[in-house]
Amino acid sequence: MSGPDEANDTPELPQADVIPRSRWRMQLVWLVPIVAVLIGGWLATKAVLERGEKITVSFKTGEGLEAGKTKLKLKDVDIGIVEAVMLSPDQKRVVARAEVTRDVANLLVDDTRFWVVRPRISGGTVSGLGTLLSGSYIDVDVGSAKKSRRDFVGLEAPPVFASDMPGREFTLKSTGLGSLDVGSPVFFRRLRVGQIASYQLDPDGKGVTLKVFVNAPYDAFVKADTRFWHASGVNMEFDANGLKVETQSIVSVIIGGVAFESPADTTEDIPAGANTRFELYASRGDAMKQHDRIVDRYVVNFTDSVRGLTVGAPVDFRGVVIGEVKAIYTRFDRGTRRFSIPVEVEIYPERFTSRYQTGAGGRLHENPRELANYLVANGFRFQLRSGNPLTGQLYLAFDYFPDARKASIDWDKTPPELPAVPRTLQSLQDSVTRLLTKLNAIPFEAIGNDARAAMKTTNSLLSRVDKNVVPKAHDTLVSAQSALDSANNALQPDSSLQQSTEEAMRELTLTASSLRNLADYLQQHPEALVRGKSEQKP
Repeated sequence: MSGPDEANDTPELPQADVIPRSRWRMQLVWLVPIVAVLIGGWLATKAVLERGEKITVSFKTGEGLEAGKTKLKLKDVDIGIVEAVMLSPDQKRVVARAEVTRDVANLLVDDTRFWVVRPRISGGTVSGLGTLLSGSYIDVDVGSAKKSRRDFVGLEAPPVFASDMPGREFTLKSTGLGSLDVGSPVFFRRLRVGQIASYQLDPDGKGVTLKVFVNAPYDAFVKADTRFWHASGVNMEFDANGLKVETQSIVSVIIGGVAFESPADTTEDIPAGANTRFELYASRGDAMKQHDRIVDRYVVNFTDSVRGLTVGAPVDFRGVVIGEVKAIYTRFDRGTRRFSIPVEVEIYPERFTSRYQTGAGGRLHENPRELANYLVANGFRFQLRSGNPLTGQLYLAFDYFPDARKASIDWDKTPPELPAVPRTLQSLQDSVTRLLTKLNAIPFEAIGNDARAAMKTTNSLLSRVDKNVVPKAHDTLVSAQSALDSANNALQPDSSLQQSTEEAMRELTLTASSLRNLADYLQQHPEALVRGKSEQKP
C-alpha cells in the first residue's frame, strides 16, 4: 500500500479542454450510403427520363407473340419490346402491350401500321423466312398523319408497299376478281411496275373494287385514257394471219396479274391523279376497243336458230365492226302462235361514217333515222353468219340483199326493230323443204305401175326378137366370118394371089422405066416423032 509521500511524487496531468460536439459533423461511415442513394436517385431519374412510350396493338390471334421476347422493329432496328399479351375485354382479339423507345414516340401517329412478321406465301412472293430462326417480330410502318396515337389495330397481312415508297395508287372496278390476289403484279409493256394493294367486294355485290400501286417513275405512264385489263392466263385468237397467242409472263399465267397501256392514238400527256378510277377489262382486246360516245340500241328479230351467237358478238358491215350484241331473248307471238329470237344490238353511228366527207362531223347523213329508213327500204338487212368454222361462233352481218322482202322500221317501238333475213344455211334448208314438198306431190306409184307395164311390153318384144331375129343374125355372122377367113388366106405371103400380084408389080415397074426413058429421049429429040429414031454413026 502506498503512503502519503508516494501521492505527492505523482506528476500533475494537464487539464483537458472540453470542446462542445458539433451536431452536423459527418462521419466517414455515412459517405457510402449517401453515395449509394445519390446513384440510385440518378438511375431512377434516368430510368424515368428514358422510359419509353406505352402502346397497345390488337390482332385477331396471338400467333408469334411472346411477352418479353417479341420485339418491335422499324427498318430492321429494334425500337421496343412486347411486355404483355392478353385478351381484349370482349375476348375477340388479342392485345399486345408494348413499350417503344422515347426517340421514336413522335412517329406513333394515326396512320402508323403494325403487323406480325412470320413466314408467308402470298401473291407469288415469299416473305418472313428469317423468322424461322430468330422468331416472329412486329414490324412498323410510320404514317404521315399529324395526330398522335397510342392504341392501334394491327394488320393481319403485311402491307404491299411502304408509306414512303414513291409512286401512286389507283382504283380499278371489275365484275370479278379472277385469279388476282394482294401482291399480284402490275405490268406495263411486260415490265413489272407495281402490285395489287387491296381488294374488296362492292356493297351491292355486283362488282369488285381493287387498289393498285404503280411505282415511280412508271406511274407517270398512267394517263386519263389508260386501259387496264386482266393479264392472267394465255390469250389465244384466230385471225387472217393464223393463230395469235399473247401473254405477259409466266408469273402472270401462274398467279395472275394486271396490265395497262394507253391507246396508240392517245392525245393525253398529263399523268392521272392518285386514286383515279379506271375500268378493269377482261382482256387486252376488250380494253383497247374503240370506246364510242354515241350508241344507238335496236332489236333484230330472228325466226331461225341463233345457236353460236353470244353476247358481245360483233355487228359487221362488210368487214367493219359497227356494233355488238348486248342481249338475246325469246319471244312468243300470241297472234301467230310462233316463237322468235329478239337480239338486242348496239350500233355505233360514229363508225358508220365517211372520213373523207366534211360537215356534220363526217356522218353519212345528217338525219340518222332518214338514213336508216333509206337503207332498209333499199334491201339492207341483218343476217346471222358463221365467224369461225372451228368454234361455230356466229356474228351479225349488216349487208345488202336485193331480193329481200319489203320492210320498214317502226320507230314507235323501244328499242326500234330492224328487219332480218334467214341465214344462208337456213335458206338452203327451206329450199330443200320446198323441193321435198314438190317431190311428195309426184305420183310415184302410178309412174311405177306404168313403168312395170312398159317393162312387160319390152320383155315380150325381146322374146320375139330372140325367136326370129337372133337365128338369122347368127347365120349372117357365120357367113361374114367365112368371107373374112377367105380374105385372110388370100393375103398370106405364100398364096398364089400374093405371088401373081408381085409378078404384076415387077412388070409394071419395067414398063414405067421404059416409059420414063422414052420421055427423056423425046424431050431431047422431038423430031424423032416425025423422022423416027436416027441411027448413031460409029
